[in-house]
Amino acid sequence: MHAEALNTYQVIVKNKMFSNAGRLKVNMGNIYLKQRNYSKAIKFYRMALDQIPSVHKEMRIKIMQNIGITFIKTGQYSDAINSFEHIMSTAPNLKSGFNLILSYFAIGDREKMKKAFQKLIAVPLEIDEDDKYIAPNDDPHTNLVIEAIKNDHLRQMERERCVEVVKASQYVELANDLEINKAITYLRQKDFNQAVETLKMFEKKDSRVKSAAATNLSFLYYLENEFAQASSYADLAVNSDRYNPSALTNKGNTVFANGDYEKAAEFYKEALRNDSSCTEALYNIGLTYKKLNRLLEALDCFLKLHAILRNSAQVLYQIASVYELMDDPNQAIEWLMQLISVVPTDSRALSKLGELYDSEGDKSQAFQYYYESYRYFPSNIEVIEWLGAYYIDTQFCEKAIQYFERAALIQPTQVKWQLMVASCFRRSGNYQKALDTYKDIHRKFPENVECLRFLVRLCTDIGLKEVQEYATKLKRLEKIKEMREQRIKSGRDGSGGSRTSSRREGSASSDSGQNCNASSKGERLSAKLRALPGTNEPYESSSNRELGKCRAPPSPNSHRRGRIGEAAPHTRGACGNSPRHRCSHRTPGERFW
Repeated sequence: MHAEALNTYQVIVKNKMFSNAGRLKVNMGNIYLKQRNYSKAIKFYRMALDQIPSVHKEMRIKIMQNIGITFIKTGQYSDAINSFEHIMSTAPNLKSGFNLILSYFAIGDREKMKKAFQKLIAVPLEIDEDDKYIAPNDDPHTNLVIEAIKNDHLRQMERERCVEVVKASQYVELANDLEINKAITYLRQKDFNQAVETLKMFEKKDSRVKSAAATNLSFLYYLENEFAQASSYADLAVNSDRYNPSALTNKGNTVFANGDYEKAAEFYKEALRNDSSCTEALYNIGLTYKKLNRLLEALDCFLKLHAILRNSAQVLYQIASVYELMDDPNQAIEWLMQLISVVPTDSRALSKLGELYDSEGDKSQAFQYYYESYRYFPSNIEVIEWLGAYYIDTQFCEKAIQYFERAALIQPTQVKWQLMVASCFRRSGNYQKALDTYKDIHRKFPENVECLRFLVRLCTDIGLKEVQEYATKLKRLEKIKEMREQRIKSGRDGSGGSRTSSRREGSASSDSGQNCNASSKGERLSAKLRALPGTNEPYESSSNRELGKCRAPPSPNSHRRGRIGEAAPHTRGACGNSPRHRCSHRTPGERFW
C-alpha cells in the first residue's frame, strides 16, 4: 500500500515537533525506488542526508549507498562513482566496493577498476579465518556461492602460498599445524575423505604431529565403526606420545567397543592422570562403571562431571539413569526434572519421566509427560501404546483411536494396531465403523482368526447376510490351526519327550534368575497388549483389568542420534596444543559438548 504509506509519512514529516523526519524520508525514498520513480527516490535520499546529523555516520553511509544504487539503475554511472568513492574513502565495505568496480566497468575505466579492486580486497571480512569457507545452513544462496569458491583456483593458490611462506620462514614448525588445521576444517565441513587423506600425510612426521594426526584418524575410523583401524591408529598415537590424553581416550573407546570394560577404564584413568580436565575420559569412565554394574563409582564420576559442566544434558541424563538402576526413582525423577529444564523438548527424557511416574502409580503425572513426549516426537511406538492404553483404562476409547491409528501408520504390517482401532470403535458404540474397520482388516489380513471372530459376532448382532461367509472362513482357519498344532505336538512326542523335557527344565532353571530380573520391554509391552480388549480376548469381554504398571527401561541401543542417551563413549580429537580446537572433533549429532 505504497500510496497510503507515502501519505502517512507526508503528514508526519510536516509536523515540526517530529525530530526524526530524516529517517522517514529514507523510507519514502525506498518506496519511490520500488515504484521505479528514481528521480524522487534520489530527491528524498538527499533530503534525508541533509537532515540526519553527521554523528550518525553509519546511517549516512547507508543513505549514500542507496543514492549510488539508484544512480546505477538510472545509468548515471559518474554520479554513482562519486557516492561509492566517498564511502570507500570514509567507511569502506564490500557492497560499496563491488558496486564501485561495476560502475568503473560500465564506463570502461580499467585503471580505476584495478584501484577499486585493491580497495575492495583490503576491506576486512570481519569473520574468523576458519569460518571463511563454512556455509551457514539458513542461507541457500550463500551456501551455493561458498560451495563454488571453497576449492576454486584462488582458494588453492591462497592455501599453497600460505603454507609455502610459512615453510620458508623461521616458523617452519607451524606448517604442520596449518595442515592439521586444514584437516580440522574438512572435519567441520563433514568432508571425511579429504580429512583422512590430509591426516595420513603425517604418519612419517615427528612424534608430536604424528600423534595428533593419528588421534584424529582413530577418531574418524571410530565414527565409521571401523574399530580395527581405529584401534591401530590409536596405538600409533599412544606410542608416538604416551602423554596424549586424547589418544588414550580413543584407545579406551576401541577397547570399550570390544567389550573389555576393565581395560577400557585403565586407559581412561591414564588419560585423566595426564590431563585432569579431560572431561571425555571422565564421562567414559562413568559409562564403563555403569556397564560393570559398579553403580556407586559411576554415580561418583557423573556427579564430578556435573560439578564441571553444570548444564550438560548428557551428564544429567546419566545421573538419573544410574539412580534408576539403583532403584531410587525419586532421585531419578528429580534429576530428570533438571534435565528437561535444560532440554525441554527432548522426547526421550519426557517419556522416561512418564515411565518413572507410571511405575510409582502416579498415572496423571505419567500421562502429562508421555503426552508431552508424543507432542515432540509422535513416532515412538511405546509412547503411543501407553497413551492408547491409558484412554482405554479411563473409559475414553474414542480418544484412544487416534493413537492406535498412528501406530498402524508406523507399523502397517502389524495387525494388532488395526484390531485395537476396531475394538475402540466397538467399545465406544460405533458398531458400523467397527464393522467397516474389521472388514478392511480382513481384506489386508485374510488369515487372521481374531478378526473373523469379531466379524461373525458383529454381523450376527446386526443381522447381516455376510455372517455365513465369515463363519465358513472362520471354521476353515480354525481347522487348519488345529491340524498344525496337532502336527507340532506329535512331532514333539516322537522326538524323545523325556530327554527334551529334562533339557528344557534344566534350561529354565538356569535362566530363571536372569529372566526374573531382566525381562525385556518388548515382553512387557506384549503383556500389556494382551491385557487390552480386542487383541486376544473374546468379543463379550469388557476387561477392566489393570493395565501393566511397570515399564522396562529402554535398551541403550534404542538411542536415536540427536537425543539424549549412551550410544557410545565420547571420542576426542587432537588439534595440537591449542585449547580452542580441542572440542572441534565431537561426534556429529553429539550435542553434549
